[in-house]
Amino acid sequence: MKKKFILIIVSVLFSFFINAQDFSALWEGHFSYLNIKDVVQGNNKVYVASENAVFTYDIETLDLNKISTIHGLSGEFISTIHYSETFEQLIIGYENGLIEIFFEHNDEVLSVVDIIEKQTIPPDNKRINHFNEYNGLVYISTDYGISVYDLERLEFGDTFFIGNGNAQIIVNQTAVFGDNIFAACMNNSGIKTALVNSINLIDSQEWTQIIAGNFLGIETLDGKLYTTRLNNKIYEINNNILNELFTYANTPLDLKASNGNLVVTTKSQVFVYDSSFNLLASPMVNQDFNTVFTTSVTTSEGIYIGTKDFGLLRTTIENPTQFIEIHPDGPLRNNTFSIQAGYNNVWATYGDYTQFYNPSPARKYGVSHLQEKQWTNIPYDSLFDSRNLNAISINPFNTGQVFISSFQDGILEINNREPTIRYDHLNSGLESLVLPGNPDFKSIRVSGTTFDQNGLLWSITSLIDRPLKSYDPNTNQWRSYDFTELIPNPIADNLGFEEIVIEPSGIIFVASFSLGIIGFNINGNQLKNISEDDGNLPDKTVRALAIDNRNQLWIGTIKGLRVLYNTSNFFTDGSVSTDAIIILEDGIPKELLEEQFISDIKVDGSNNKWVATIGAGLFYFSPNGQETIYHFTKDNSPLPSNNINDVSIDNVNGLVYIATDRGLLS
Repeated sequence: MKKKFILIIVSVLFSFFINAQDFSALWEGHFSYLNIKDVVQGNNKVYVASENAVFTYDIETLDLNKISTIHGLSGEFISTIHYSETFEQLIIGYENGLIEIFFEHNDEVLSVVDIIEKQTIPPDNKRINHFNEYNGLVYISTDYGISVYDLERLEFGDTFFIGNGNAQIIVNQTAVFGDNIFAACMNNSGIKTALVNSINLIDSQEWTQIIAGNFLGIETLDGKLYTTRLNNKIYEINNNILNELFTYANTPLDLKASNGNLVVTTKSQVFVYDSSFNLLASPMVNQDFNTVFTTSVTTSEGIYIGTKDFGLLRTTIENPTQFIEIHPDGPLRNNTFSIQAGYNNVWATYGDYTQFYNPSPARKYGVSHLQEKQWTNIPYDSLFDSRNLNAISINPFNTGQVFISSFQDGILEINNREPTIRYDHLNSGLESLVLPGNPDFKSIRVSGTTFDQNGLLWSITSLIDRPLKSYDPNTNQWRSYDFTELIPNPIADNLGFEEIVIEPSGIIFVASFSLGIIGFNINGNQLKNISEDDGNLPDKTVRALAIDNRNQLWIGTIKGLRVLYNTSNFFTDGSVSTDAIIILEDGIPKELLEEQFISDIKVDGSNNKWVATIGAGLFYFSPNGQETIYHFTKDNSPLPSNNINDVSIDNVNGLVYIATDRGLLS
């Protein structure tokens, strides 16, 4: 039932701290909390790590609280967490080696960058795998070995490279058992052990390998030591001898001791044992929650299971087939490809295609809708198999009607949040590309759409002769417009189109991959393009277009920004050219956003420009671009990434929505 609710290398990491900033007064985060990376319990709460944010669930009050970049987290990808009841600290480990400490008593975040800045450790080896707290110290298992952190003094101690000859090896987890610390290692390094209080643990010769192989986890419970191995087996270690206990159908992903239980998580099942290794419960993936389990923990009143698609699931030992879904409100995913805000609504899609307009592999994701501060997620299986959903257009004459482009299957229509129909080559004027020698292949690659002042929906389809289409939702009439004058071979000559904007006099401008800007005059049926040589564009690949309040066309390419100041003479002027914006930087003339990959441009009511980039964050410029009002990056704002996929402004409330590859903010 589904309910919603040999040299000895001395290595010391000196501590570098950064106090994170709280942005909650001006920003709001819209992160997804559905893909869970780790879950721990303590202080009568369950602490849950999603991709790059955390939420807490109070077992008594059932309250949910979010911790994200808005509250000072980095937005990097989380790999593991640990809660210290002694110090009331939540310790967050990241895939890149960053560690952040959330102090529960004052909601402050401390960023610890020692591992990130350690130059002797390759960047690919810095992943944080596990935290093991013992006597006020945290033993940090990483992809290079083990580091020690003092929770009281908030400083690093030694680092142990425990491979042979002090080599760096992957340590997945540690456990202190008796007088020894045990490490579960990869790289065929097996289980290694040493005296936990030895003053010379930095010497790999202090570490004894009791068995070779690849081990995933190690944990203690009531005087017993357990380990899981890559061969899907779990063992008890007794006097350094492994005694096999059980073989799982799938790889053990997580091994924890909690609330007097030993808990093993595989992708489809959780196994909860008592202190004598008697199986108490084994909840499984079911039809209502067809997902992948990732991690789990037990408390006095339940089993909490992290999933890839449904956040946290709660069940019980007594009735492990019944689940309650627990997570904060939010969209389906963090990597938002396209957003459209307007009329107090926000729509988000995750379909994606590459810079070179390749839709493979097909993205089968749902869509998300925000209204009155509540997210509604429409699953993919309700969307008529519409893959690679991308651009969104809200009908300004009927705001409950939304059209979403599919870069494989046509256009999806949604009415009042109910998917209604998918338009394709069989029931509309849309057309599939044609592959020579494969006439049965069908792919309708629709990207940019927009409504004109007459209520017509305009769309652009890649790799066909007649890519520009208009559709009247009132009469269900389609019209097609031929581009072969400019693009004789649509498959060979231009990989795709990105965006459509309509100038007040009726000129449609289209952003293309190979031909710069294409202009089409609706009234005169004229077609023309300008690119690098004849239009002064910095690159032929245009990704963003925006008509501002003075009818000037702002153009974003993969290598910079241009402006077409006079759009009305696009077809009458034989030498139409765009202009760079030249600014003075320290008295030196410089081109604005030179060489920047521009992904989107939006114009607000003050005619200021919001310019999104891949790699450089988000810029907010004055109407003429001469003044940079704000430059938001992940270093000075709650942006979780400097890769901005899309920006949209709600015309009713003025809120700016920013879609990054790691989360949506406003």
